[in-house]
Amino acid sequence: MGDEWAGSDDEIARAALASSPNAVVVVDRDQSVLVWNEAAERLFGWTAEEMLGRRAPMVPGELTAEHNAVLERVRTGGQVSVRTKRLRSDGTVLDVRVDISALRLGSAVAGYVCVHHLARADELARNRMARRARLVRRLTDVVGDINSELELSAVLDRISASLTELTGADAGGFVLIEGDRLRLVSTYQLPAAIRGTTTDLRTSLVDKLLRTGKTVLLQSDELDDLVWARLKGLHTIALGLAAVGGRPYGALYALFAESTPGHLELELLELLAGHAGIAVGNAVAYQEAVRQRAHEQAVFDASADGIAVLDEAGRVVRWNPAAVDLTAFPAEAVIGGPPPFPLPKPGEKVTFQMETGRWLDVVSARIEETGEVVIDFRDVTTAKELEEAKDLFLATTSHELRTPITIVRGFASTLDRRWDKMSDPERRSAVHTIAERARSLGELMDHLLLGARAGADELKVRIEEFDLAERIDAATLGLPALSDKHRVEVDIHDGLPYVLGDALATDIVLGQLLENAFKYSPEGGLISVAAWPEDDNVVVVVDDEGVGIAPTDRERIFERFVQVDSGDRRRFGGVGLGLYIVRSLARAQGGDVSAHPRPEGGTRMRLLLRGVSPIRSDTPMR
Repeated sequence: MGDEWAGSDDEIARAALASSPNAVVVVDRDQSVLVWNEAAERLFGWTAEEMLGRRAPMVPGELTAEHNAVLERVRTGGQVSVRTKRLRSDGTVLDVRVDISALRLGSAVAGYVCVHHLARADELARNRMARRARLVRRLTDVVGDINSELELSAVLDRISASLTELTGADAGGFVLIEGDRLRLVSTYQLPAAIRGTTTDLRTSLVDKLLRTGKTVLLQSDELDDLVWARLKGLHTIALGLAAVGGRPYGALYALFAESTPGHLELELLELLAGHAGIAVGNAVAYQEAVRQRAHEQAVFDASADGIAVLDEAGRVVRWNPAAVDLTAFPAEAVIGGPPPFPLPKPGEKVTFQMETGRWLDVVSARIEETGEVVIDFRDVTTAKELEEAKDLFLATTSHELRTPITIVRGFASTLDRRWDKMSDPERRSAVHTIAERARSLGELMDHLLLGARAGADELKVRIEEFDLAERIDAATLGLPALSDKHRVEVDIHDGLPYVLGDALATDIVLGQLLENAFKYSPEGGLISVAAWPEDDNVVVVVDDEGVGIAPTDRERIFERFVQVDSGDRRRFGGVGLGLYIVRSLARAQGGDVSAHPRPEGGTRMRLLLRGVSPIRSDTPMR
């Protein structure tokens, strides 16, 4: 070596640093300055004496995360060149490019060598810096989402949206690596229908990327057969590998149809994919645990049947909401003790009535693996009541039929055996009695027939306009003469509108309501009938001062096969179909009927029919 090269290696190195036109800053792993050359003094304004041994305050606060991420990337291998901002000692912000490489002593990374040089600010540089800033904010958002325990789908969608925003891609997606399969779990600007699509890892771009040993891949050919081809005009796919703990976990796809990715876009994709892998890994693990617990609890809670789980000792350990509703026993009153009903043997059923009157069908099954017993029970009260109501209906109907038939048979037999011995008035009285009882039988048969048709939804009515006031007049005509205990008052609103419905069916309804008013006020009193328009309808009420109806029975009286015990109501006879027929006929006409209490005692029956608007000019005024 010639004399001109004489000198130690250290002297040569110092001379090279001093002569470098670029600012060279060498820092250790804690970012304390080891080397600060003359060009660095000129560029940043601080002297070497001021900087050596301390952290240089030249990285703007908002770019600290980016700076740390770049150093971490350099530490794991490779050189990074970034366009960024740095501060001078006077507070001036410099637009620089920094080439950063690892300072290696043997095989260990002892620090970082950062070579700075000024860059000319142009529109492209500003756009790239803005994208980097957005990346930092987006990564912060994604981490915030995970810390807030957002749903996995929301986290994935934010990642996919951030991908397109930061890289300028036209669409994006995220896939998870599941064994030898890939599953598409999130898309942005792509049809929602492709979510959930799976494919073989070995034939995918992810496998191609894994085989390169790199973390990003650019693919511009053989795209037509991929699911991503749903994006019209797709010409390039940029792929970034997301890894957790060094294990490939998933990949971000940036799809380009109009714009074209460059080096900056690949850098951004690589950085985002690294953070996304960690975020998605945490979210998937969290959501899977939540899903498993929620699925089990939802099935248990949503069951309409009561479900109880007993331990090996027969103590209740779980008691679902339906069990609370069916038994009226809260969970805290049952758990730790036996269930409040007898237990059947596995495969058998027990029907049990609670103290509340509710009937339960109870079945059980044993879980051999745990020794626990699962009890399922459901409410069969309605079925039991229907069965009892049918029995009562048959008994009542038999009684109602037997009485007039017995009378008819007796008088007919008397006439047959003693015709010649009876006087003419006696024969006429016997025939009159037979005729009256035959009429009663006919009315009973009519009720049974109407009840059967109503139960089968076969009631036929004609819908036409008719004068309701005229039907009320006809129904109440002559009523005052029927009883010397009752007073009858009729109050029909002047100009009462015509109604839509069936006049004959309405006659039956009015007749039954009036008959009940007389029947259930045996001590007499006022029977009042009133009618008036209300909104687009017409209301008719029939009031009595009779025995009244218990609040719990005001709906049950309209049911078929149900007879209500309310005071002395059972002593009035009948098969219990009258009000069932009344409501069926009213609703068949588009109206309704309901029962209400009167403050002074007794019952108000309220009939609602559809009015005809406007009020007809030929409607009689009353």
